[in-house]
Amino acid sequence: MGPKHQRPELWDLYNGRKQNGEHFRVFPLSNWTELDVWAYIEREQLPLPPLYFAHEREVFLRHGTLLAASPLLPLQPGETVRRERVRFRTVGDLTCTGAVRSVASTLAEIIAEVAAARQTERGTRYDDRRSETAMEDRKRQGYF
Repeated sequence: MGPKHQRPELWDLYNGRKQNGEHFRVFPLSNWTELDVWAYIEREQLPLPPLYFAHEREVFLRHGTLLAASPLLPLQPGETVRRERVRFRTVGDLTCTGAVRSVASTLAEIIAEVAAARQTERGTRYDDRRSETAMEDRKRQGYF
């Protein structure tokens, strides 16, 4: 193999300098879709906690997002708690993670549900509806 057929050395493209008090954020799966993640879980036969599957939960609707009923989320006027079968497409902070109505109780059912979904996983995050800069605001507060 000649020198022109070697893979490029990309390390010079990255700024690896770190000052005291700075942090690195690395997202090795950032180009994976939600479906890619579920397919990987299936392929590798990774065990999952029950939280990822549909279950009965007390929820309420706020600005088009189903949120889990909790003392951390006081109800606003007109909101009522009801029991529904839901699952969470992302597991995160209770105050900003929305649920989706679902009956998916197996990995295969989750994969089929995600493949047919018209809304992205990100679309179930209530945090994104609080303001256009909600995620950046949380980063500044040290959430990440």
